[in-house]
Amino acid sequence: MFSVGTIPGGTPQSPEPGAASTSFPSLAPVSGREEAEEEEDNEQEPAEIYLCALWTSGYLGIAYYDTSDSTIHFMPDAPDHESLKLLQRVLDEINPRSVVTSAKQDENMTRFLGKLASQEHREPKRPEIVFLPSVDFGLEISKQRLLAGNYSFIPDSMTTTEKILFLSSIIPFDCLLTVRALGGLLKFLGRRRIGVELEDYNVSVPILGFKKFVLTHLVSIDQDTYSVLQIFKSESHPSVYKVASGLKEGLSLFGILNRCHCKWGQKLLRLWFTRPTHDLGELNSRLDVIQFFLLPQNLDMAQMLHRLLGHIKNVPLILKRMKLSHTKVSDWQVLYKTVYSALGLRDACRSLPQSIQLFQDIAQEFSDDLHHIASLIGKVVDFEGSLAENRFTVLPNIDPEIDEKKRRLMGLPSFLTEVARKELENLDSRIPSCSVIYIPLIGFLLCIPRLPFMVEASDFEIEGLDFMFLSEEKLHYRSARTKELDALLGDLHCDIRDQETLLMYQLQCQVLARAAVLTRVLDLASRLDVLLALASAARDYGYSRPRYSPQLLGVRILNGRHPLMELCARTFVPNSAECGRDKGRIKVITGPNSSGKSIYLKQVGLITFMALVGSFVPAEEAEIGAVDAIFTRIHSCESISLGLSTFMIDLNQVAKAVNNATKQSLVLIDEFGKGTNTVDGLALLAAVLRHWLALGPMCPHIFVATNFLSLVQLQLLPQGPLVQYLTMETCEDGDDLVFFYQVCEGIANASHASYTAAQAGLPGNLIARGKEVSDLIRSGKPIKPVKELLKEKQMENCQTLVDKFLKLDLEDPNLDLDIFMSQEVLPAATGIL
Repeated sequence: MFSVGTIPGGTPQSPEPGAASTSFPSLAPVSGREEAEEEEDNEQEPAEIYLCALWTSGYLGIAYYDTSDSTIHFMPDAPDHESLKLLQRVLDEINPRSVVTSAKQDENMTRFLGKLASQEHREPKRPEIVFLPSVDFGLEISKQRLLAGNYSFIPDSMTTTEKILFLSSIIPFDCLLTVRALGGLLKFLGRRRIGVELEDYNVSVPILGFKKFVLTHLVSIDQDTYSVLQIFKSESHPSVYKVASGLKEGLSLFGILNRCHCKWGQKLLRLWFTRPTHDLGELNSRLDVIQFFLLPQNLDMAQMLHRLLGHIKNVPLILKRMKLSHTKVSDWQVLYKTVYSALGLRDACRSLPQSIQLFQDIAQEFSDDLHHIASLIGKVVDFEGSLAENRFTVLPNIDPEIDEKKRRLMGLPSFLTEVARKELENLDSRIPSCSVIYIPLIGFLLCIPRLPFMVEASDFEIEGLDFMFLSEEKLHYRSARTKELDALLGDLHCDIRDQETLLMYQLQCQVLARAAVLTRVLDLASRLDVLLALASAARDYGYSRPRYSPQLLGVRILNGRHPLMELCARTFVPNSAECGRDKGRIKVITGPNSSGKSIYLKQVGLITFMALVGSFVPAEEAEIGAVDAIFTRIHSCESISLGLSTFMIDLNQVAKAVNNATKQSLVLIDEFGKGTNTVDGLALLAAVLRHWLALGPMCPHIFVATNFLSLVQLQLLPQGPLVQYLTMETCEDGDDLVFFYQVCEGIANASHASYTAAQAGLPGNLIARGKEVSDLIRSGKPIKPVKELLKEKQMENCQTLVDKFLKLDLEDPNLDLDIFMSQEVLPAATGIL
């Protein structure tokens, strides 16, 4: 008999790396570009910049201090690839003197900083790497450090609460990495005493302001805007197994456009959504690909490419496992399919017009290294054998020595049966049978059944044999013959595994040597996947290609549609919008409730956003100017954790727009001021709009929807070409109000709140009384109680008094009528009369 034991090997799994990213534009502060140019013209000493950076779970937080203007600049939390391309772009542009980070860092950040420190010939000079204890970057201590700072731009008369509210309109405290980076930077500045080294210790480092910066060509959009426009919308997963942590995308712009077939395409699409740009070259290159796949003759090609993209898998994770020699059998299969799918993409793109840059890049950069990798894997790896044994095995005719040992291993059963027959001849006649078995790592053993007289351990001893162990009522021994087999044949199974592992290592080295082309495959394939997804959505929803006009400084939309609402409504009325040059920069939109004002604002914002990510848009025509930011005050994102009232949240959102909007910004404001006293809210709205009007041609492009008709009736805004009044067209049909959902020039004459109240199901008598009181307030007349209601109340009081009197027992000697008169009749009479 012959049996071979195998010990399956396991491989630990590695965490999945972050999303791949594409090339990034350069960065610059949102405001102060003209000042920066003037400073370059003046001959001044080069500024010293001290940067603090934190990278955690694929997100980067950055803050830096510029000695030229004593200002701290910060970038809100932004996704970054594990290769830290975004951080590298920041370093290349600002050239900091010192880079401050936490001593407790991720391996990728450590490797990046080590490479940065080794760049001896870096221009203009290599930055100093400074590590601070991780406790200095704690979230709470960073917040305290920010709030306790001595800032010259905050009046000393402000209370602690006022200071917190003031800073919350400047610093995004919801960006946790940014807050921690700011806290670490302040700690470093205080320890190094930058710029005040020779001053008294009580003199702190001057901080003259906080400024947000974004990447050049990228449009600034905050998290509130992403939320209110429903660009992203996470919902709890319906599966009971994912209630704790599972999230899925709800009805959102990302949800309807995400038709990507590979995971990396989805990540890239999300990255594009978080980084809208006005780089015309980049945007037009995306639109060219979408337009090509929208042609009817290219539909079959698009479907074939999408099928191939479905086989593009997690290459970075596989390469990481290869570096750690933790490669699994499935990794080789996945890599094999990925490479061959990439070759299919290359061959397909070579047949497409090379005038489109993406097709040219795929055709050229998917080099023959891919074919070499696929050929090596296909010729070396035995996929069926690997799956059967759950380890890496090689095909025949790869290594003659391995083939020979496998033949020996396969021929062992018959050979060992003959050896066992000869061994049985030399054993005690009471032993009925025996077998020779082979166990990896132990070798060849003689196995005989346990006999009845073998009770104690001493009974197991047999002359000429070395007892090894007892297992399953069988005794295992080493004999002279088995020792001879060990010396002759060796540990075949382990030798084969060792040699195949060596071949796997050599194959891994071949693949890793060509890792660059695999990374490039992932970048270009994910880009193609995103553009195919956008083309599919544009085809199904009837989108058109936008145009870009840097001279427009605004947007011009013809018959635009809300991309989400048109999917939910039976019919959708398109509307146009135009804002550009110096006319109508502020559009005041009035109209009844539920007439479509909010949808119109969101529609303008979404169409502009879609154009700035390089997508076709839901409009007949769209011309987009040089928009550098989108600000909104549409919906209050309430949260108990913020500790702010609804009106304070509204004020913070408007403050962001007032403090950061430029003449190229788009500002959408819906019902601002309704969260407080009517007069105060109206005054605030008018003050904000007059502030922007005072800027003249530097005024942002503003769409304001409001029910404050007094804003127009009281002429709170100055007359001029910068203000344009729009309304939602309606028609009164008796007691009914017909909504046309069409924007037109003009001013609404009433809010028609009573009609909306009736639609909501309020009782008719309440609505009638509300209209009556509203008319009295407008005419300045006193408000009196309703006579019918007053008479009805009097009758109820009389009936109640009569009922109480009838319940009295007049024959009761203890009854005191004087008490009844004073406690019941007289108080009731006052109310009745």
